[in-house]
Formats: sequence, structure tokens, C-alpha cells
Amino acid sequence: MRSFLWMSLLALAAPVSSARAEVLVEGIVDVLVDGGNTYNWQKVTLPGTKCGNGSQYKFFVHRTSSPNLLFMMEGGGACWDYDSCSGRTGILGAANPNGISDDYMTQFTAKYVSPIVNGADPGLPFRDRKDIVTKDWNIVYLPYCTGDVHIGNNVKTYTDTTGGQAPLVWHHSGYTNTIAAANYAKANFPSVQKLLVTGYSAGGTSTSAGYYFIRKAINPARGYLLNDSGPIFMAPNGNSLSRPLHDKIRSSWNLDSVFSLLPASFSINDMGTINRMVATEFPNDQLAYTGYTLDFNYSRYSYERFKTPNDQASIHAYWKQDQDALVAELNKYNNFSYFIPHQRAINASHCSTIITFVGAHACQKMEKKYWYEYASSPWQSYACHSEFVSMDVFLSRFINGNQRVRIYEPANNYNNEDAGMSILAPLINGALGG
Repeated sequence: MRSFLWMSLLALAAPVSSARAEVLVEGIVDVLVDGGNTYNWQKVTLPGTKCGNGSQYKFFVHRTSSPNLLFMMEGGGACWDYDSCSGRTGILGAANPNGISDDYMTQFTAKYVSPIVNGADPGLPFRDRKDIVTKDWNIVYLPYCTGDVHIGNNVKTYTDTTGGQAPLVWHHSGYTNTIAAANYAKANFPSVQKLLVTGYSAGGTSTSAGYYFIRKAINPARGYLLNDSGPIFMAPNGNSLSRPLHDKIRSSWNLDSVFSLLPASFSINDMGTINRMVATEFPNDQLAYTGYTLDFNYSRYSYERFKTPNDQASIHAYWKQDQDALVAELNKYNNFSYFIPHQRAINASHCSTIITFVGAHACQKMEKKYWYEYASSPWQSYACHSEFVSMDVFLSRFINGNQRVRIYEPANNYNNEDAGMSILAPLINGALGG
């Protein structure tokens, strides 16, 4: 099977027709992640829950005999105007603008979404699949269709500025959906031992923004928060880099109506205080942030529409400044971990827990090689001069070991110089649609 995959990878590296490439990409990804998950999913629909277009919201549950529960919040952009909510802006808009289908969990996103959902790191050709800490856990899986990072509480009418389409009535009902799913989880899993609330991109943001409500509803013996690539940066004043984005979504999604329910350790005038709030309200929980320094997806949401200049180099500089401030904030709390690799070509360095953990590793002392280190791998100019920690190891230490892990990898070119990544990344990016 692995030999077949390697030959297929090489085959797709050659020029092919777009139709053949699409078939090969999905077939190769299917093999790469051992078919994704093939779980039995129960569809749940609850009164009052809605997608952005007003259709019935649906979430999905996988039941096992485990005492542990994964509460997974899907990512997929955000929206606050006609173009981004209608789907006109594509990948920089809101996911699933037409709602959630009954067979959603058999489609590409949910099937291959993350090793955390699938319970295993799929590995690479000639490297075996590896079970990870969430194997056989119960799962509550929240698809994303409201454009409000699962936490909005508003109905907005957005006007098409081109005049070509009728106004769009959009239901930012993420908060209602999230609370309904959390209450359902409590009723159906009344004695959870370990609760991992996690999500990627917009779902990472909602992991931090919604953790207080979800944690309180389910009330597990132990709680874990893992925000993948949805940081809520510090923004204490109008000059803060992320303040324009925060002000925009605060208004469009009516966030004051939600965040007014949080304890006084949170300040609505600085959304970044959500990190302080969860750390101090749940001092015995393990909390973590992961994401890449060269993220060029979420970072575009943060600054592209609000800052000039907004070229890639400038956006990365803004992101690094905000990320440094976030790390300084997290360092204040004993229960906060962070796992921040520098870059991987998959998905524009956005999200470290999606599809595969290949390239999702971090080293505190990733440095230029000494001359004598080139003999073993002459194509690499960087080497790890401390511990090389993979994502599955981080998760094991974080969840099973209840350890605080803090790795902020310096700038390096390690993943870019990896020959396998140069073949693998385009395939996965093709399957992701970008």
C-alpha cells in the first residue's frame, strides 16, 4: 500500500489533465490517511439551531465506550458582509453558505479533517500509521455554517454593493448552536473524564471564545483546550494591530450579548483577555495554542482588509508582532502551553492539526547546521539542536501527561528543504482547493 502511494505521488508530480489530477489527488489522500474516518455518525438536529442561510443546523455524534469526549469545532473562514457571507469571496468567505447536508460526514472535509478526529497520525509512505491520544474517544463534531466562529448572536441583512443581487439575511447563530450542542453532550455523556475542546482556524477561535460555556455545560473531571490557528490576539486599544478586526466582528456578530455573560476576568474592550479568563477560571485545566509563524490564511483575515501596506511580508510582520505579544501573555499562566512551528507549505502554513501531522513538528533550537552535520542529509541546511517534538508527542504530553509544553520555533527553512514535503504539499493543497 505504501509503495503504491509513493508511486502515485511521483505520478501526480508529472503534468496531467485537471480531471485526472482531481481523481488522483482524492485517491492519494484517501490512501495517505488510510481512508480517513469511517465512523458511524449520528445526525442531531435541535430546535432553534440554524445555519447562516436559515436552514436547520446539524451536528454529528460518534459514540464509543470511552469515558472521554472530543468536542470538535470545524473551521472555514468568517463573514461580515455580502461577499463573504454569500460565498462570493471563496476561501476568504464563510464555509458552507448553503447549509449542512445529511451526508456531510462522508464528504472530504469531515472525513479527512484531522488526525485528532481520526484517532491516528496517517504518516508518510514507508512510515506506518500511528495511533494518537484521541483514539476511540466519543466525538461531538460541529460543522461550521454561520460565518461567526461558532459564537455570534445576530441576524444581519447584508446588501450586495454591486446591486446585482437581493439583500442577504444572514443568521449569525453560532452561539445558540454551540450551547445547544454542549447541553446535548452533557445529557448524552453525563460523566466525562477528559474533555478536549478543539478546532482549527475559525474553529480554533471558537475553542477559546466558547470554552467557558462548553466547559461549564459538560463539566468533565478534567478539561483540555487546544486552539489550532485561531488566535485571539491582544488588542487593548485602537492602535492595536488586531483591533479593527475585533471591532468589525464585535458589531456584526453582536458579540457583546455573548461576552457579557463571561466573568469579570474578561474585558470586552480587549478580546485578547479571553486567554487570561480561561486560564484563571480553570486553573486545573490544560490549555494550549498551536499555529505557524508564517500563517498566510488567518493572518489575511486579521489585517488584509484593515491595514496598509498589506502585502505578504507586511502581513507576516503584523502577525509576528501579535504572536509575540500572545506568547508573552500565555507565559503568565502556569496552565498554558504553546506549540508554534515556523512554516509548512500545506495550506499556506495554516493549521497544524489538519489532514496530517507531517511537517507539524517544532524545535526550540532549530538552527543552521554545523559543517559536519551536512553528511547525513546534505539537502538540509537546518538541524534541531534541542528536542525535535512532533505533534503526536505534544498531544500525548499535553493530554495524557498533563504537562505544560512551550515551544516557539525560530525562523528556519527546514520544511521547505524537505524533498518529500515538496511532493506531498501540492497534493494536499489541491485536495483542499488551494
